[in-house]
Amino acid sequence: MCGRTSCHLPRDVLTRACAYRDRQGYQQLPEWRDPDKYCPSYNKTPQSNNPVLLSRLHFEKGADSSERIIAPMRWGLVPSWFKEDDPSKLQFNTTNCRSDTMMEKLSFKLGSIGAADSPEEWEKVWDNWRLLTMAGIFDCWEPPKGGDILYSYTIITVDSCKGLNDIHHRMPAILDGDEAVSKWLDFGEVSTQEALKLIHPTENITFHPVSPVVNDSRNNTPECLVPVDLPVKKELKASGSSQRMLQWLATKSPKKEDSKIAQKEESDVPQWSSQFLQKSPVPTKRGSAGLLERWLKQKEEPLAKRPHFQ
Repeated sequence: MCGRTSCHLPRDVLTRACAYRDRQGYQQLPEWRDPDKYCPSYNKTPQSNNPVLLSRLHFEKGADSSERIIAPMRWGLVPSWFKEDDPSKLQFNTTNCRSDTMMEKLSFKLGSIGAADSPEEWEKVWDNWRLLTMAGIFDCWEPPKGGDILYSYTIITVDSCKGLNDIHHRMPAILDGDEAVSKWLDFGEVSTQEALKLIHPTENITFHPVSPVVNDSRNNTPECLVPVDLPVKKELKASGSSQRMLQWLATKSPKKEDSKIAQKEESDVPQWSSQFLQKSPVPTKRGSAGLLERWLKQKEEPLAKRPHFQ
């Protein structure tokens, strides 16, 4: 459903945009984990690295679960139980996961937020005056033959709100406000059942159409986000010949008098005959089928009744 995002803010600006208040009410900035893996882009695609906000408790035992960390992760979840040595061999599309079935799937576990300037649905782009915080699920995968642990995530989707139904029937689960973000991340204090209550459609968004250049993942320019005017579909007008045809079809059917005249004119036309076919009182049937039927009847008559020709 959601196949593009944009997060082009410099790292320090993004850090300030993710500021939060701790349990004591003091404003804090999240710390980065593997900051060098963050690559700002106007056009981020699945399998690219994107900034994910999550609780410090996921990485440090005994840490305060309300403290936050930003970690670049692969977009497209690779579950920890995946046994192949190459994540690209995963035969499932884990870019998004549906909110109504995610608890039934072994691939997913709660507790992350994808932070983006705006997610895009191909030629449509979301926009807001603050970071768009989308609820997500992450996991860590370790290659069977050893190697670096891969952190990856997926974006949770819900039924689309009324304002977006004409664009797509699904939308990201947006966490609207810092309170919702805190509850979603703080798995040490907030139960899974309470956190899931935050997953629902929201109307608190704006959006605008963007250029088709966003469809090509190689394009990474501000043009991917600039609003454009959609072309107005012109109403097709019938040509002169088409209009005359429509007028002709709209005329009334011929009157009975006209049909009688046509029949009379047809009766004046000489009828074709042959020495092998005799006229019959039966009304003449038009077409080759009628001629064949009459010829067969002639064949059935006794020889005495048939005309003889010298």
